[in-house]
Amino acid sequence: MPADPQALFDKIQALPPERIAEVEDFVDFIASRAESKQLGRSAMAASAASFAAIWENPEDDAYDAL
Repeated sequence: MPADPQALFDKIQALPPERIAEVEDFVDFIASRAESKQLGRSAMAASAASFAAIWENPEDDAYDAL
């Protein structure tokens, strides 16, 4: 089911203030988690070229078969 932002907003507005604060904390958590995953992917991509010479070498070809 596609998200309906207006319906979600209406539901949030109907909550008591302390529950709205919980919803806001959860939204912040979700955003933070997505940002952390993106940072991890970026770090992996940035380091891949640096490690390519170490990972891809003839001396270690025997380990590729394991």
